[in-house]
Amino acid sequence: MTPEQVLAHPPKVLNQAQREAYFRDGYLLLERFVPDDWLATLRGLSERFIEESRHRSASDEKFDLESDHCASAPRLRRLTQPVRHHPDYWRFASESRITDLAEDLLGPDVMFHHSKLNFKWSGGGEEVKWHQDIQYWPHTNYSVLTIGVYLEDVDETMGPMGVIPGAHEGELFDLYDGNDCWAGSIGDQDLARVPVEKAVYLQGPAGSVTVHHCRMIHGSRPNTHPARSRPLLLNAFSSADALPVTPNPTPAPQCGAIVRGKRTRWIHYDPRPCLMPPDWSGGYTSIFAVQQGEESEQQAAVG
Repeated sequence: MTPEQVLAHPPKVLNQAQREAYFRDGYLLLERFVPDDWLATLRGLSERFIEESRHRSASDEKFDLESDHCASAPRLRRLTQPVRHHPDYWRFASESRITDLAEDLLGPDVMFHHSKLNFKWSGGGEEVKWHQDIQYWPHTNYSVLTIGVYLEDVDETMGPMGVIPGAHEGELFDLYDGNDCWAGSIGDQDLARVPVEKAVYLQGPAGSVTVHHCRMIHGSRPNTHPARSRPLLLNAFSSADALPVTPNPTPAPQCGAIVRGKRTRWIHYDPRPCLMPPDWSGGYTSIFAVQQGEESEQQAAVG
């Protein structure tokens, strides 16, 4: 849907000024948005999967692990598609205030795309380089967003997500490198055109929510806090008239489910082109693995 079409529908959890700010700036930060009962549930699930990861020695389709992860000192980078692994993750994505939030910014008909729980471990948890999301999973239009939930208090030392206000209305960048392999981030030559000095870092107390547009340039620094990790639960949604162009690299049964309204009869095509990602049919771990060059040559090559 277009912003004008979305704004014509009455909001549920935002005011009109907040909605207009999202369309103007490409992001929102809503402090303490998630109720305490949900926050306690999500924290408990987070701890449960950290404990499970202690028994893994290598990344797989469920867990993405840092190289020095071990049972005595787990360093989990990502739980892939949490909605596959516990019903409460799906209930949160499809029946909570964040679903209402998605409806306020996407219109009355909302489709779920994917989820992930990113951990940025204390003492050097990895950075995420500047990138845009939509090149990873193109849609027929750009009415697509991601909603993040900070499960713990996040300060400037913990690698909060940085965004560049208004960047969603600018250039869509090539995320391949000079060898035509997927780098998953904006190259240094192109980054010279990006006003990174204007970045806003979205920190806040536990339960705070970040929202960013699929074209938003964003990234995060390493977590340099000596003791505290930064778990960030992310759920991506689209307007129902924005259909995926490529298969989901980490499929789950819930992908494509309508969580608000109804399935569309008419597809909206945005005339602005979008970069095609690689063919990840051979497997995909995470943006961390891609940006750190850990994916195999076969997976990173152009499909």
